[in-house]
Amino acid sequence: MDEVGYPEIEKAIPHRGRMILLAGIVDHTMDSTTCVVEVGENALFREPGGLVPAWVGLEYMAQCVAAHGGLRARATGQPVKVGFFVGSRRIDVHTEGFSPGQVIEVRAKHLLGESGFFSFACSLRDRKSGALLMEGNLNVFLSEDLRAAEANPS
Repeated sequence: MDEVGYPEIEKAIPHRGRMILLAGIVDHTMDSTTCVVEVGENALFREPGGLVPAWVGLEYMAQCVAAHGGLRARATGQPVKVGFFVGSRRIDVHTEGFSPGQVIEVRAKHLLGESGFFSFACSLRDRKSGALLMEGNLNVFLSEDLRAAEANPS
């Protein structure tokens, strides 16, 4: 589902295999990125009742933030780096979960930070109805040297 002009999601984020929850990138500027999630019948984290729980939306948001960083890095010839979700001051959840067949639009807009720590305003919307499913600000840490971050956990 990659839109024209955007790389496959695997080339924009450090995730691999089944942990890639995004289907593709649909919009990108220097300040924001919009991705989509296609919730499948075999979606990772899907519960026996059929829904993917709403808390997985945090990972959708974090992966969209990663895609934003990956696209910015690629634009300057830098490698895609690993970032860490470190918290949020507020997350508003307007859904119990995500249904198979549902397509979710995930948006991450850069608010603060130029190196190290960053803050993004994120939202999830049902792509068909436009209904707001989840919103909040994510704080992330981007290590220039992953080995140094692993050696000095705080």
